[in-house]
Amino acid sequence: MGDAVPRLARGVRLREDATRGRWVLLGPERMLVPDETALAVLKMLDGARSLDAVVDALAALYAAPREEIAADVAALLGDLAERRFVEVSPPAGAGG
Repeated sequence: MGDAVPRLARGVRLREDATRGRWVLLGPERMLVPDETALAVLKMLDGARSLDAVVDALAALYAAPREEIAADVAALLGDLAERRFVEVSPPAGAGG
């Protein structure tokens, strides 16, 4: 699944609320205020970067073990996918 491509779900936007000094994840009729860790992951979901690339970038950024980052990212994206804030697409050419 590392070559799958996570992205924000259709209709979901990550926006900075400058008035309140925080970032929000906005979806149809719902809102989520991500914590600092979730925000770091969400900012990397560009619809082109694979899950492996996101994990590699975060592991390098935080100088943390890749296995720990991978587990945390998978858990976060799984939760956000269940709540329909994020979609994970099969890699290009996977026929999925």
